[in-house]
Amino acid sequence: MSKSLTGKRIALLVTDGFEQVELTAPKKALEELGATAEILSSKSGKVTGWNHTTPADTFTVDKTFDTAKIDDYDAIVLPGGVVNADTIRLDEMAVELVKDAAKANKPIAVICHGAWILASADLIKGKTLTSYPSLTDDLKNAGANWVDKEVVVDGKLISSRTPDDLPAFNEKLIDALAA
Repeated sequence: MSKSLTGKRIALLVTDGFEQVELTAPKKALEELGATAEILSSKSGKVTGWNHTTPADTFTVDKTFDTAKIDDYDAIVLPGGVVNADTIRLDEMAVELVKDAAKANKPIAVICHGAWILASADLIKGKTLTSYPSLTDDLKNAGANWVDKEVVVDGKLISSRTPDDLPAFNEKLIDALAA
């Protein structure tokens, strides 16, 4: 039996400089199963994705961090990208949304450098997760048990390392939402 995510709403939190495929691949996978996947950012208008270190396409922002309410969503997805991840972790409203999702026991799916915001939100102490390898020390210093696997699920936290892991990442995200 195929999974359906009809009626599910997922927030994808990004700022300019996110790794484009880390937004587009989960968004497409979720929408193909009937979910609504909304792009949230610090500003209204458009955000720019990147292909590694090169600016790429722009995407329309559905809501801003300060107007979004976690009660309106079933999960959060945090794409990576160095520029995005370094910027978003300093946005108090984005950090609050992530904290609110954790308090509400909603799935939080993070890939690549996106895990930095989890450290800033103080949500990874005692958790097992993975990320892009350069974050290993940061995450361990924040109390995480860092492992090198394509996808790790620890409670409601789903994490992956790189765009190469997107198929496994998307599968675990969909499983969490379909449960």
